[in-house]
This record gives sequence, C-alpha cells and structure tokens, in this order.
Amino acid sequence: MVKEVYFFTEMGYTAYSQETAASYGYTNLMFPNENFVPEKASDLYSMYFEELQYCTENGFDGVMINEHHNNPLCMMPSVNVIGAVLSKLTRKGKIVFLGNVLPIHENPLRVAEEIAMIDCISGGRVVCGFVRGLGQESWATNTNPIYNRERFEEAHDLIVKTWTTPGPFRWEGKHFHFRAVNPWAMPLQKPHPPVWIPGVASPESVIFAARHKYPYIALAPPLDLMEEIYDLYDRTAREEGYTATSDNRGYAIRVNVSDSDERAYEEGKKFFWQLGTSFGVAPREWQAPPRAMKTSGRWLRGARP
Repeated sequence: MVKEVYFFTEMGYTAYSQETAASYGYTNLMFPNENFVPEKASDLYSMYFEELQYCTENGFDGVMINEHHNNPLCMMPSVNVIGAVLSKLTRKGKIVFLGNVLPIHENPLRVAEEIAMIDCISGGRVVCGFVRGLGQESWATNTNPIYNRERFEEAHDLIVKTWTTPGPFRWEGKHFHFRAVNPWAMPLQKPHPPVWIPGVASPESVIFAARHKYPYIALAPPLDLMEEIYDLYDRTAREEGYTATSDNRGYAIRVNVSDSDERAYEEGKKFFWQLGTSFGVAPREWQAPPRAMKTSGRWLRGARP
C-alpha cells in the first residue's frame, strides 16, 4: 500500500546541442561547460521551482531533491541550497533531500549545520538523505574513491552525533578530525530529521539502512530486483531485532499522467528519449571507479555497481 507520494525532478539542463553531445560520446564530468548557457539555466530554474511549489500545493506529500556534480542531468550541485530555497518557497509538504554526497565533503559539520538550519527555517519539514555519490563525484572533488564507503559511514556517524550529543566535544576519526564540535544551529525535529538511504541495488547500502532502521529508497532499479532487495533488508532487520514494514521501503518510479493512455505514452517519450543517449552518458570507470563500489564481494543478482 502506497502511504506517501513525492514529486521529484533532477532539474536537468536540456538546452545543449544533442549533436555536440553525440560528438563527444559522453555528457558527464568532462563534457565542456562552454555548452552551459546561464540565461537558459535561469529560465529552467524558474520552471523547476514553479513545478515543485505547484506539487506541494496540489496533493503531493512533498518534493524530493538531489545532488550531482559535473553533469547536465542535474542542475543541483548543492542539494542544501535548493532545499533552503524550497524551505521558504513552499508552505507545506516534506522536503526530501536524497541527498547529501557525504564522501566528497571535507567538513561534515557544515552539512550538519546546513540541514539543521533548513529544518528550522522550514518548520521541521526536512527529510535528510545521505548518499555515496557516483564515481564522477569522486573525480570532480579529488577524493580517493577507495575510501568512499569509509568516509560515508564516518561522516554519517559524526553528523548524527552532532545532532544528538550536546557540545562541545572532540572528534578524532580516521578521515575527519575536529577539536570542537559545537555548532549553534540544531535541528527543529528531535532527535534529528528523519534519515533515508537511497540506492540502486548495492547490498552494502541496503544492509546499512536496515541496521540503522532507515528507510531504503530504491532509485528505480529493475523491478525483478526488488524482492531480493527487500528480502535482504528484512533479514538484516530481523538480525537487528525488529520487523521491517512498508515504512522502511520506498521506490522511485517514472510516471506520466495524461487524459488518455495514448497521450501519456506520446508525452512520456519526450522525457525518456534522452536517458542513456545524451543524459548520464559516461565511461564505466567514471561512474564506478575501481574499488569504489564493490567493497564486500556481495552482489544482488543482476545489480549494477
């Protein structure tokens, strides 16, 4: 049973030449930013924010936003900036961050402060998602992909402790070191905003979410994988001493609604035609650097790294 429905747009920049994109053979990371026209981007941002505001006013339970870098598929290089705008532009509905790319940040405390600030401004409407990011995020920020999962988990632990433990205190980890953890801005929601973990099908991420009792949000992997994903989550939950429910599950699905099936299919083609052709195209090593994704030797059947 579907309990909540959120609207999501990646705020794609669609104004570049398809012929130019085809000539390069990729659109991520190294696609020259001379193909970005700020005036066109300004118009697109206005359109996307109007869409998000409209959805919160017309029945959706909230809106979902995300973050990617060096990629026209997503004009949100800072999910927190977009969330801050929405915190005042909208009046109701949750603002779901899916999410902050933790491994690429050298200062997780800045993430903790910004989320806390936005939670206060929005009246406690933030849902906080944490992600490991695509390989291109590691290349773009010069962070070693070998330590991606380690940095993700340590940053997560530091942020949650920052929100739940009175400061000041000291943090001495493997990747992060802070003499004084004592941010002034703290979340309105207690003990902290809800945390969701999105992913495609990485078993480590499913297990991480289940061990922390966080909802796992499947970002449109093949439907034949979903039973295996949820089985893994449920088994891990039982090992942790609780029974998972539908509150622990989410799925991102592409939906086009129109007055008839024929019109819906025709309109939907205008969205799908760029996926895999001029959006999100990159060599495999950019998306999944060696040792960045497969860390435990465990894979779900047919899953992508």
